[in-house]
Amino acid sequence: NGIIPIITGFPGYFIASFFTGSLLIETIFSLDGMGLLAYQSVLNRDYPVVLGTLYFFTLIGLFSRLLSDLSYVVVDPRISFEAIDD
Repeated sequence: NGIIPIITGFPGYFIASFFTGSLLIETIFSLDGMGLLAYQSVLNRDYPVVLGTLYFFTLIGLFSRLLSDLSYVVVDPRISFEAIDD
């Protein structure tokens, strides 16, 4: 019972740290990618690109959260997302 939150929460935190790390690594080493694009667009005040990259990172975060929630059902069979009729 104690390992269930670790198994289900790890993918979401891994994906969030992956994108945060990509922003840092791409900025330091001048690699082309979404992180560097977001950083340069903030510096250049290119608001449509800032909003686009923010939207993209938010969708990835929401997808990872959904994946985490759905993995609860696989790991713990006591949890279900079905409606309970009284």
